Order: sequence, then structure tokens, then C-alpha cells
Amino acid sequence: MDTLSSQRAGRAGRPTREQAQARQAELLDTALDMFLDRGFELTTMEGIAAAVGMTKRTIYARYAEKSALFLAAVTRAIERTATTTAELHAVESADLEATLIAVARLRIADLSTVDGVRLRRIITTESYRFPEILMLSYDQGARPLADFLADLLRRHDSAGAICVERPDMAASLFMTMVLGGPVRLIASPQAMSPAEIDEWVRAAVRLFLNGVTRR
Repeated sequence: MDTLSSQRAGRAGRPTREQAQARQAELLDTALDMFLDRGFELTTMEGIAAAVGMTKRTIYARYAEKSALFLAAVTRAIERTATTTAELHAVESADLEATLIAVARLRIADLSTVDGVRLRRIITTESYRFPEILMLSYDQGARPLADFLADLLRRHDSAGAICVERPDMAASLFMTMVLGGPVRLIASPQAMSPAEIDEWVRAAVRLFLNGVTRR
């Protein structure tokens, strides 16, 4: 069968893997938007099916209940906002201060995306009903960053550049310092400008290093 015939057959019959993946992503994105707009209780599987142009049977074949679809939609948002280990290693250099600044900028940028904003909103509004999404967000979103930072600080401590008794704790404290202000204000009327974020990050990194630098 030539290429054109294969394309025609794909359009007429079973969707390609890429098409199926695109439809799945559309389903999860649409579901998350509806959960955000209407809340979990008022969002229905029928409404999601209608919005995405699928039959209710198709959705129930994938997700036996609404809570399963909700968790899948949140998981997708977490995965799309996670800062990968490869990205973190790509911005690492021998200069600890420059590395910490680059890491902070990278994480803030990931959390400032549309997916990042939606994820923060859904965790804020629905974590009381689904407390597991808090741990899910940490395990898949924040833990890789925390582990990277702890290892980074441990190596610089071993080299004698800094003094950090608890690298894991220091990593968590650093994340709170650099992310707290900019991320908390994302999508709010008081959101920081890029220049303000840069000033915040540099000040937080200097303050952190001032506390761990060997005297």
C-alpha cells in the first residue's frame, strides 16, 4: 500500500497512535478546565464527553468513575510542569551562585505556564477532597528538584565551599525562599514582573549563600 493509500486508510479507519494520543490529551485538558470552572461536584462525565466530542461510553471505558478522570487530568498537569533532571543538569556550572539562580529561574518558568497556573488552582480548590494530589505533586513535581539541589549542596559541601549539615533540609529551605513570592503571586493582580522576579531570585540566592558559606 502506498503512502497516500495508508493515509486514506488511517483517516477512514482506526486513528493513528498520534491521533489517539492527541485526543487523550484533549480529553484530560478539557476535563481539568471543567473541574476548575465548575468544581468537582458540578462537573459531569456527560458534560466532559459533550465538550470534547466523545461518547460517554468511550470515556467510561477509560475511566470507570469521575474521580479517576480527575486524578488522570491532574497527573498530566503535574507531568507537564515538572522540571526534569536533564534540564536541571543542563543549567549546572562550577559557579554555585549562578547554578542556583538558573535553577530558580527554570522552576519559576515551569510553574508560570498555563498548566502550572491551572495546577496550583486545582490543588488549592480540591486538595481537601483529594489529599493525595498534594503528595503526587511533590513526588512528581518538586522531589526531582529537591533531590538535585540536595546533591548539588552535598557536593559543594564536600569540596569545602559551603557548610551544610543537612543538604536535604537546606534544599527545601532554598526552594521556599526562591519560589515562595513569585509563585504565590502568579496569575494574581500582584504578580511580579520579570525584572522583579529576577531581583527576588538574586536576593534570595545571596541570602541563602550568606547563611551556608564557610567563614
